[in-house]
Amino acid sequence: MKLNGSTILLTGASGGIGAAVAKALDQQGAQLLLVGRNEQALKTLKKRLSGKHLIVLADINTQEGREQIVQQCTQCNGIDLMINLAGILDFGFFEQQSDHCIEQTLTTNLVSPMLLCHRLIPILKQREEAAIVNVGSTFGSIGHPGFTTYCASKFGLRGFTEALRRELADTSIRVLYLAPRATDTRLNSDAVTALNSALGNKTDSPEQVANELISLVSSNQHQRYMGWPEKLFVWLNALFPSLVHGALIKKIPIIRQFSK
Repeated sequence: MKLNGSTILLTGASGGIGAAVAKALDQQGAQLLLVGRNEQALKTLKKRLSGKHLIVLADINTQEGREQIVQQCTQCNGIDLMINLAGILDFGFFEQQSDHCIEQTLTTNLVSPMLLCHRLIPILKQREEAAIVNVGSTFGSIGHPGFTTYCASKFGLRGFTEALRRELADTSIRVLYLAPRATDTRLNSDAVTALNSALGNKTDSPEQVANELISLVSSNQHQRYMGWPEKLFVWLNALFPSLVHGALIKKIPIIRQFSK
């Protein structure tokens, strides 16, 4: 897909990965609709970009916010690409999480992206070439202790992406899935950062994720998983889940040390 001159909707633009993706797309010559809830962060980001981009101050978790996004896309005469990047992460054992936390994680990471896709697919179909990118996680393929709700949301997003890709296979819309591993952003609490260090998990920069996203959109692939050995673990968990299960449950004592 050609990014230069394209109009791209980016949710979660004010986050660490979102800002990196925005900068990378700006360098490619795309026009961006920067969606987020933090007005000051969005304004600061816009100042750092060279193109004439638009700020859409909206909450994707509300019907009003989604409607505002749709209206802005219509006013821009459509979009070529939508990137669902907004997401939240709450680390802790499932029984310790509040009902509100569980609901918010599933809504933000899964339900709202689905509802936004539902509204924007008719607009995307107006283009001869268009795409949807859903940004998931390695934890969308591997159920990891301490991240049960987050895993559920990303497993769901991966399944939604796969099914939607097949539904839209005879249209102009490509449906893509990017699965980053641990990434150095504010999304991670101090406890998550300490846990990754204790477990020896490698961490990517937001810029690495942005580069992978650009590469995925520009390629003929429909999905991409980041990092090694994470790619191996995804493959093993699909074919030999008992091996990954045994390895992860041995780490529960360490995970419990850092959980709430």
